[in-house]
Amino acid sequence: MRISLGLPVSGAWATPASLARFAKLAEELGYYGLWSFQRLLVGVDQEMAPVYRSVLDPMVALSYTAACTSRIRLGVAVINLPYVSPAYLAKQAASLDVVSGGRHDLGLGTGWSEPEFVATGSDPNPRGRRTEEYLAALRTLWNDPVASFEGEFYTVPPSRSAPPPVQAGGPPVLLGGTAEPALRRAGRIAAGWVSSSRARLADIERGVQVVRRSAEESGRDPDEMRIVVRGVVRAGARDDALPLSGDPDQIRAGASLYARAGVTELFYDLNWDPLIAGADADPAGGRGRAGGTPARAAALERAEAIITDLAPVDFVT
Repeated sequence: MRISLGLPVSGAWATPASLARFAKLAEELGYYGLWSFQRLLVGVDQEMAPVYRSVLDPMVALSYTAACTSRIRLGVAVINLPYVSPAYLAKQAASLDVVSGGRHDLGLGTGWSEPEFVATGSDPNPRGRRTEEYLAALRTLWNDPVASFEGEFYTVPPSRSAPPPVQAGGPPVLLGGTAEPALRRAGRIAAGWVSSSRARLADIERGVQVVRRSAEESGRDPDEMRIVVRGVVRAGARDDALPLSGDPDQIRAGASLYARAGVTELFYDLNWDPLIAGADADPAGGRGRAGGTPARAAALERAEAIITDLAPVDFVT
């Protein structure tokens, strides 16, 4: 199982300095990839976890990070496909793949936030047919000298989209979702599955089996399926309900449970840690300054210590 890291994209530590600092550190320590996520806005009356209240655009953050690194992979888990046309996202993803030298992984979901659907004038339904058309449109734009697609929801008139991605076939596309049809779709038409932050270990175990079985039934090699899991880390006190909590040894032991469940890539995500990304970690508003406040410096030192302690060179499945 590969070990990756969540990029600083949420809350108080989501600054240019932190993006560069932790991307470089992750690459030096041997992490396999860096992952971002998407949140456009939060409705005034919407119940939302603090992690979603202030989030950098994932593709902009990854593009900035590409310039700070040379080897580590750069993924997004996930872009909600109803929000943007496949032609626009195909251009963004291909451009990121070019400027990063072929290091981009693209996760796609269908979304769940009603204010975001309203604000983007989008409708996720029917999720299955919409997702399949979207992937087909992406692939013709990435691969065909003259791209063309005619579907129920999306149309690409005969056209050329250049430059093409560096990776043959385009960036690997992983699909999100937890319902059985979504899991089966990931095994049938995508490079794999990416889980949500809310997924429990039991959900992951079930998802792995459904995705792999669907791949095999579709004539694909189930061993080639990528299973990418966001691991919300709670360093400090151990909580048996959270596999990735406690001291570094306990967190690595929790990571081993995901490896045994069939996960191929686990990324430790500190964006959910209120002592690192939360507003209380930056009470005087140190955003954008090199040093920031003492509280901000302490929060970043905490993040660096956790990332260093959990470096994948020390990981044993």
